[in-house]
Amino acid sequence: MKNLKHKFGATACERNSIKFPSKLERSCYDWLIGMKKRGKIRMFLRQIPFDLPGGSKHFVDFCIFTETDVLFVEAKGRDLPVGKLKRKQAEELYDVDIHVVTEPQQLEKLILAAEAC
Repeated sequence: MKNLKHKFGATACERNSIKFPSKLERSCYDWLIGMKKRGKIRMFLRQIPFDLPGGSKHFVDFCIFTETDVLFVEAKGRDLPVGKLKRKQAEELYDVDIHVVTEPQQLEKLILAAEAC
């Protein structure tokens, strides 16, 4: 079988038998596992689908549950116009905020800010 390149240049990888479309998403997963172990978050889910008009879907990489809040987070190396449009549609249809992180360390800042409110 031929190895196909990712259309955006991301490198697919794996951790704990879970396949990730990019190293950034895998790094965010690792960061969240560490935060869970330290008691900073209650739990998290991966690849949350939002149904959009026209039969399309928008997948958010992580749904993070803190003691007082629920955060939707996307790990993006490149935030392209189609992704921005789908994210905006999902935010408006479902009345949620979807946060974009470009490095795993931003997750902790995001969670601390949510807890401070």
